[in-house]
Amino acid sequence: MNHQTLQIEQRGVAAWVWMNRPEVHNAFDETLIAELTEAFAALDRDDSVRVIVLAGAGRSFSAGADLNWMKRQGEAPPARNLDDARRLAVLFRGIATCRKPTLARVHGAALGGGMGLASACDLCVASTRAVFATSEVRLGIIPSAIGPYVVRAIGERQAYRYFQTGERIDAARAREIGLVHELAEPEQLDACVERMVESLLAGGPQAQAAATELIRAVAGRPIDDALVEDCAGRIARLRATPEAAEGLRAFLDKRKPAWLVPASDIDS
Repeated sequence: MNHQTLQIEQRGVAAWVWMNRPEVHNAFDETLIAELTEAFAALDRDDSVRVIVLAGAGRSFSAGADLNWMKRQGEAPPARNLDDARRLAVLFRGIATCRKPTLARVHGAALGGGMGLASACDLCVASTRAVFATSEVRLGIIPSAIGPYVVRAIGERQAYRYFQTGERIDAARAREIGLVHELAEPEQLDACVERMVESLLAGGPQAQAAATELIRAVAGRPIDDALVEDCAGRIARLRATPEAAEGLRAFLDKRKPAWLVPASDIDS
């Protein structure tokens, strides 16, 4: 598919999705929302892709919503305004529910929806110069479409502060509150992302998808008989798969499992 606002780069079995509206700091409009939604869905279905990296071209990761687009939607009839909001919500859900590992590579500004993208991805690696914010209240709106994913990333208590103040969050603070997994100096950012990709490729793809489903199933639930039984069923089913058999055989034989991609192939 030809994209107006994205560039998709294949690095071995990792797909790098670059938001490519640098002149507006990769701000969202109708086209970027539609293309990101389609791209993540297509890559999640693509058996040749193991990991999806989301990045931004230019000086920023993403400055959030294009204000001209927001203004147009606010002036639109209510039904069209709601439909547009739904499309944005579907984008974040699509990223957050990918079965394949997703990783946000954040440099510069990740504001509003940009912080939402970083939160919706499974992992976030950021430059020490990155800055985040849920700044919507300063524009008289709320971080609604991104809310479930930001709260999941930083927790309810921190969300009370940042949703209401719209303060800027520097990279060190973002790591402290759980939004960012790893920080790197700007010149080392891609190397840090590549190391994380390599770590992700060491796991079995079916097991990683099942691990993601496990997190979603157990998060926030009481540890009762139903949850214990559900967890027992999950490991029993996975142990019976060919992937699990290969992983156990490889460990006992002191060799690499068949799914492991050599580091030299990651950038090929």
